[in-house]
Amino acid sequence: MKNLKFLTLFLFCFFTFTLSLSAQNKIISSDSINKLTEDSIDKLIEKKRNYNKKFGFGYTIQVYYGNEKTAKRTYTKFGVLYPKIPKKLVYNNPYWKVQVGSYKTTLEADRANLIFSKEFSGTIVIPVGK
Repeated sequence: MKNLKFLTLFLFCFFTFTLSLSAQNKIISSDSINKLTEDSIDKLIEKKRNYNKKFGFGYTIQVYYGNEKTAKRTYTKFGVLYPKIPKKLVYNNPYWKVQVGSYKTTLEADRANLIFSKEFSGTIVIPVGK
């Protein structure tokens, strides 16, 4: 009977000690996971920066999409109304586009779009890509 009590006490202490070590290992593992997560985030940010350098980023506003004559007229009209805002005339067979401005966020682009939409119908915010 005395041996059974000793064995029970021994097993209890053994399992308690084992669980304690296991919990400590999980804490260490948690720190390792946090470190891995931070490294992963840093790598992801670096990839995004490289992508932005290669392909550009941000938003522009398209104020016209259609035939050449109207596109050139719209381009000129926009230049007269908003001389400080950059604009470009883009040909994408068979249509012409007039794209204006360069904005980092959709919020900035949407604000400008509200102003431009008073003079030009059908304006849209588009992401800058290739």
